[in-house]
Amino acid sequence: MLICLTASHRNASFDLLERLSIGAPAAAGRLVTDSDVLDGAVVLATCNRFEAYLDIAGDDRDSAVAATVDAVSAASDLDASEVLESVNVLGGKDVVQHLFAVSSGLESVVVGETEISGQVRRSLEDARTNGTTTSALERLFQEAAHTSRGVKTRTRIGAAGRSLVRLGLELASSRITDWAHTRVLLVGTGSYAATTIAALRDRGAETIQVFSPSGRAPWFAAKHDLVAARDLRGAIAASDVVITCTSSEVPVVAPDDLDDGVRRIVIDLGLPRNVDPAAADVDGVELLDLETISIHAPIAELNAESEARAMVDDAVSRFRTQALEQSTTPALVAFRTHVFDILDDEIDRAKRRGGADGESAEHTERALRHLVGVLLHRPSVRARELGRAGRGDEFVAAIDSLFGVRPEPQAQLPTPVVPLAERTAPERPTTDRSDQADAS
Repeated sequence: MLICLTASHRNASFDLLERLSIGAPAAAGRLVTDSDVLDGAVVLATCNRFEAYLDIAGDDRDSAVAATVDAVSAASDLDASEVLESVNVLGGKDVVQHLFAVSSGLESVVVGETEISGQVRRSLEDARTNGTTTSALERLFQEAAHTSRGVKTRTRIGAAGRSLVRLGLELASSRITDWAHTRVLLVGTGSYAATTIAALRDRGAETIQVFSPSGRAPWFAAKHDLVAARDLRGAIAASDVVITCTSSEVPVVAPDDLDDGVRRIVIDLGLPRNVDPAAADVDGVELLDLETISIHAPIAELNAESEARAMVDDAVSRFRTQALEQSTTPALVAFRTHVFDILDDEIDRAKRRGGADGESAEHTERALRHLVGVLLHRPSVRARELGRAGRGDEFVAAIDSLFGVRPEPQAQLPTPVVPLAERTAPERPTTDRSDQADAS
């Protein structure tokens, strides 16, 4: 059984999400190894959400929730009761609906942002590395990725939404009359920084310095035709706009780094925060952090969002139908194996008795195998029909009653393969913390 624990900008504070973004990924591996109630777990922790998708061993949902909350709370140095109060617990169809919507950018601060799909994909890759994924989680996340690609290519939701970088610059633009004459300092050298540079240049910014706490500024500056800054305070003093986007777990910019009385815009895109919140109290400084930016997130174009949500709904229905059909697969496999084992035994017995030449015996064997295949066709079709109707247990009970055949208790369904024609190249990483390679 799959459930999901979710906390986002909609129902949790940015402070809590910030703490979880640091600690929760580290707890993912221990979730399964230290728990008797979990078969698998995939943890997604970004700047605006924390989510744990759990494959429960049995139906002890409460114990699974408690084990997960305890693990991520301890890893994030948070009180378990605070985390529990901040998460919503989803089950059944709601898990599928939620992940498909999240992966498609429909639950982001800025509806339609494309970065989240890459973050979802990499959370599954991390689970594979940690050995915590299962076939059920694999199917769920692969179909979520397929759905998000369809939403991206067949709707205008991406045009309706904007990334947090561009939204932050848009808010700053209400105070800046001419980006071409605005001096910008970028603190950070990850791919999030590269996205920021592209957005700045789209607005006409020409004078851009870059500073890296880890010393990567010269390399990054050469790659992007920027000026490398060696002294942070000096670079801030020479800038009108400061944009931070590093993965440092402690603030990089302190109030003392900002001159009192100098008008300056500071855009903090880091999570955890790259700028000490007290910087907002420095005279002349206007601090735009993720929480401030999210408040101003635009209302998406209604038609694009409605179309995208309709696609998600259709994908959820197809996924559910497929899952129901496959619910009878282990029993059907066991039944077919039982029948063909009987056939093989009879053929072997006939061969031992002899009485027919080689060509005749081979012809008889082919005819018998064909006959068994024909006889099994209708039960196979009926099994899928019953599964699709939510009555798969009737088929399982029937073959148990008639033949004493039961599916293997731990039978795992194969992971569905996305047709080659429907695959696309992996999306380039953008805004998740793993890509913000700059560290203190």
